[in-house]
Amino acid sequence: MIPFDYRRPGNPAEAVATVIDHEGAAFLGGGTNLVDHMKLGITEPRMLVDVSRLPLDRVTETAGGGLRIGATVRNSDLAAHPWVRRNCPVLSRALLAGASPQLRNTATVGGNLLQRTRCPYFQDLTTACNKREPGSGCAAIGGYNRDHAVLGASEHCIATHPSDMAVAMLVLDAAVVTLGPGGERTLPLAGFHRLPGDAPHRDTVLEHGELITAVELPQLPFARRSAYRKVRDRASYAFALVSVAAALELEGGTVREIRLAFGGLAHKPWRARLAEEALRGAPATEESFRHAADVELAAARPRDGNAFKVPMARNTLVSVLRGLVNGAERVRTDRTEEDR
Repeated sequence: MIPFDYRRPGNPAEAVATVIDHEGAAFLGGGTNLVDHMKLGITEPRMLVDVSRLPLDRVTETAGGGLRIGATVRNSDLAAHPWVRRNCPVLSRALLAGASPQLRNTATVGGNLLQRTRCPYFQDLTTACNKREPGSGCAAIGGYNRDHAVLGASEHCIATHPSDMAVAMLVLDAAVVTLGPGGERTLPLAGFHRLPGDAPHRDTVLEHGELITAVELPQLPFARRSAYRKVRDRASYAFALVSVAAALELEGGTVREIRLAFGGLAHKPWRARLAEEALRGAPATEESFRHAADVELAAARPRDGNAFKVPMARNTLVSVLRGLVNGAERVRTDRTEEDR
């Protein structure tokens, strides 16, 4: 048993001050990621600051027609929220695709964004991992790399980000609200997670002691036509090999506006901006969708074990967009929700 201190602050400012004052302190929300890593010996915080009971568990509509989601809102509650199901089914589907019902009932929105980007080597203390021990090397490079990154990787890390929720929030232009040493700030989710570069142990741009207090979604009317598709080895409790989040606005037979993101392909949720640019103003046809996917995936650098991810990502993107154009994705989403 490795001893640690435990604190339960009364408000967010107290929580931030407590962590800032203790270099080895960490925030504790649902604990579904952190506690596992403590048990494995991957991380050994000297103090846990429990933020799970702070008043950050509300979901409220904003004056501009968007949504403000408190950091301690449970994943299962957000998936079932009427506003989310009505205005951005992509988010509801992504949340329901994550982990298992038991974990979704415990995991928080803030914690979901902060879960470690990782691979099996990260959780094996007998192997080299730059994320776990900077400078030790990356056992996945030259090793087992079937599940690993094909976009945005570096010579220091090829792990992929595990969140489904974050991929969906990326296409919704979400912003992360934090409270830290310098006060409150709002960060676009697109810039919140980091690519590995030469510092893969840093998953996000947050400073020590900076606490996520909320996530804000702007009003995005065309997100009502949206979908999330996750390709994985088994039906539950598995990370994505490839996932696609998409929101689409059509004008006649033309793509007027679009948001696209991939999961399972990179160290962070991957916004497919090149594919978006290729599709705006283009005919909403399978040929256009396939071309856009090829434009985005031209930068892919697969390893020996994961080259299949490139055609899988292309085909999944095309299938999701074809379903949105034909209305099949929305119908399938609504039916699934009603059957829950």
